Amino acid sequence: MSPKNLNVSNKTHKNLLNKLSDERIFQIYRKFENILNLNQDFIVGVSGGLDSLALCFLTKIYSIKKSLNVYYYIVDHKLRKNSSSEALSVKNLLKKHKIKSDILRWYGKKPNSNVQSLARNKRYSLLIKQAKKLNVKNILTGHHIDDLYENFFIRFSRGSGLKGLVSFSEKTQRNKLNILRPLLSFEKKDLNYVTTKIFRFYIEDPSNEDNKFKRVRIRKFIKNLQNDGLDKNKFLLTIKNLSDSNETIKFYVSKNLKDNSYIYKDKRKIILNQEFFRQPHEIIFRSFMEIIKFVGKNYYSVRGKKVDTIIDKLKGENKTSLKFTLGNCVIHKANQSIIVVNEH
Repeated sequence: MSPKNLNVSNKTHKNLLNKLSDERIFQIYRKFENILNLNQDFIVGVSGGLDSLALCFLTKIYSIKKSLNVYYYIVDHKLRKNSSSEALSVKNLLKKHKIKSDILRWYGKKPNSNVQSLARNKRYSLLIKQAKKLNVKNILTGHHIDDLYENFFIRFSRGSGLKGLVSFSEKTQRNKLNILRPLLSFEKKDLNYVTTKIFRFYIEDPSNEDNKFKRVRIRKFIKNLQNDGLDKNKFLLTIKNLSDSNETIKFYVSKNLKDNSYIYKDKRKIILNQEFFRQPHEIIFRSFMEIIKFVGKNYYSVRGKKVDTIIDKLKGENKTSLKFTLGNCVIHKANQSIIVVNEH
């Protein structure tokens, strides 16, 4: 870098760091820095909403202080008429504040149903593709504490088990990449303060008020519960207690897999002994799901009802020989052992 460019860069960094002179922004940033605690380059997914713009500012400051590279990507889903112009306006807004970004576009046929869920999956796939190009292992999103509550009730309404109810956490994995949500401990009002002070602008997605989407209906349901006395802090404590219980189950699932299964060298076949199926149901269920995902080389888990049905038959049938197919796997019962083989 030339001396001239170096001076421009230093001046830009100084201007951004000066924003921390606001005491409230400084306190918000300090909390963010302690939570993120990351020493590797990362990607930030940008929607243009107040949450993601707050994340843009906080991560830019973090990258300056930690001397890290950060890559900002705005995803244009092309689901609304103005989405492309909005994406461009967000890019220009970030550029004005010396934050370089690029736009990722979702081309092709768009869904007529389950739109938000499919759009979310497409957003992650586009970000993951970029992460692999850049050899970056961490993707940050702007989800905050209200998103945590909404996700809990959405999963609850679908009859999810413990794992599903607490699956929305500060760190999860997709395609061997880390999905980080460093704003989960922040109230929306704090993020609103940062975005309003720094950018004085954000995109308001009209779908956030559309009752045809379950997330919107859940959001309004939570607001009604709050009006009736729901204490969000106590609710958060409940979620954390459930998360602790989930970690305990995960420990015993790992133990069951280690003690009662044998993986062949080619990783296409696993043998399960009798003890594998003598654990509590949840341990067996999750262990077996992991086996199917691993051997079948699946990203998504297979449907829980199908797994339950096969487990019941493997445990309950007196026959010494049984055969099932599930999740790209062939499952054999041969005498006292269960063999799971990749079917391809």
